[in-house]
Amino acid sequence: MPDASLGSSPRRLDVAIVGGGLAGLYAIHRLRKLGLSVRAYEQGSGIGGTWFWNRYPGARCDVESLEYSYSFSEELQQEWKWPERYGTQPEILKYINHVADRFDLRRDVQLDTRIETATFDRATNLWTLKTRAGETIEARFVVMAAGNLSTPRLPDFKGLKSFKGKWYHSGLWPHEGVDFSGQRVGVIGTGSSGVQMIPIIARQARHLTVFQRTANFSLPARNAPMETERERRHKANYRERRISAYDTPFAIGGHPRPTRSALEVSDDERNRAYESKWQEGGSISYLYAYTDLLVNKQSNDTASEFVRNKIRATVKDPRTAELLAPKDHPIGTKRLCLDTNYYETYNRPNVSLVDVRSDPIAEITETGLRTEGGQSFELDAIVFATGFDAMTGALREIDIRARNDQAGGGEVSLRDHWAGGPLTYLGLMVSGFPNMFIVTGPGSPGVKTQMIASIEQHVDWIADCLDHLAQNGLDRIEPTPEAEQAWVEHVNQVADSTLYPLANSWYVGANIPGKPRVFMPYVGGFDRYKKHSEAIAAKGYEGFALGRTAAGQRQAAE
Repeated sequence: MPDASLGSSPRRLDVAIVGGGLAGLYAIHRLRKLGLSVRAYEQGSGIGGTWFWNRYPGARCDVESLEYSYSFSEELQQEWKWPERYGTQPEILKYINHVADRFDLRRDVQLDTRIETATFDRATNLWTLKTRAGETIEARFVVMAAGNLSTPRLPDFKGLKSFKGKWYHSGLWPHEGVDFSGQRVGVIGTGSSGVQMIPIIARQARHLTVFQRTANFSLPARNAPMETERERRHKANYRERRISAYDTPFAIGGHPRPTRSALEVSDDERNRAYESKWQEGGSISYLYAYTDLLVNKQSNDTASEFVRNKIRATVKDPRTAELLAPKDHPIGTKRLCLDTNYYETYNRPNVSLVDVRSDPIAEITETGLRTEGGQSFELDAIVFATGFDAMTGALREIDIRARNDQAGGGEVSLRDHWAGGPLTYLGLMVSGFPNMFIVTGPGSPGVKTQMIASIEQHVDWIADCLDHLAQNGLDRIEPTPEAEQAWVEHVNQVADSTLYPLANSWYVGANIPGKPRVFMPYVGGFDRYKKHSEAIAAKGYEGFALGRTAAGQRQAAE
């Protein structure tokens, strides 16, 4: 619940953490060990971040359970039992709550608290955060753990308020759930959440109409109850598996590193390899079949066409199959979906697919929706699987500013600094905003990896940095503008050497009208990033300006 001391003197902290999901919780755990006073502020009524909000039907992680979990406690990873190969939203949320209780993290989380402003004053060397309820927090450091997919892109269709049925967004799902039995339902969007929910809603609804603008590649998850022997083998070498995963681009172990190009083998051998990966299930294994699937268009075409042929073989109606077979981006350049019976769902007599690329949605009506071509659809409920303002949305929602310590020096806002696209150094800090760290921010490999591995790596780096400052009598750190610019250029150069920029994806903000088209994730690989960021720290935080302020000296003396 919100703090009861509203209106009293500001709460003073060493570190204020924004967000109570997987990153915020680990930050509490790690920073406490340094003897720092910390508190996380979470806008939801419960912890869990993305796994608290995304309760839509079929919500499930696309990374295997034994990988998608914390590694910081050997006892935790040995004792927790995952019931399935891929964790469901309820099971992952149960796990997060278990971790919070097991390590007594909950006492340093303040729920139902939205941070509206965060201002750094160079004269006092303090961040001042204000909540929507009027509470003021002062902190020497801020850790932004607000998440990459935590700002739902709410629908902006004309006429939505006139709709007499009910509408839902995948990222703002009612906690009590929704029963679509006997209803005419429209799902708008066929990204990851749409792919997961469509088969389940189809089994409930009287009729389901899917409105697709862009077809996405999806592979079978092959989810199943956790095999006892699989779990035993994994846990017998858990630590070694984690370490080996750190030496991979995706921070996911267990997949042999490819050694050949897709063009170096015969068609038969290549198709046998793809078939084996298809039957195995999972996305990383498929993209890891050959060395060049994400850098060579000709090689990627072989992997893309294999999946398109699988779709054509699965979906009985040829026209529907072609609409579902992506042809506007190479496989893997958008987030690759995993599904259970997604394509099979279009063979059901109560499911229809509408192509809103050729005939866009014109408006929501009182009784459904209408396309520009004049088609009308009567609907009892509409589900928006329209995604998120990814990677920058959560931070842009907060008014983040830094005041100059020179008389009349004014201030700079993060929104202005990022007007042409996000600028960071290592995805960890922003020039001009001292003592503010970001967990898995733009410019980091986070969203292209097993997220918890990236979260732990980032938070460990931040904790080591704060320890370094304390041990050396320092109290301020910020990247230089030159280092920031060089890193942004490097991130884009790496992206340009791959096929990723060929897709209009949320990696470049393409799903948000007016958002600058900048490739945001670092796609050079978790392994390269980890070594590089650790080397920078080892060189005395190369590219950062470190210092000790007069304000810090006064605070230390108090």
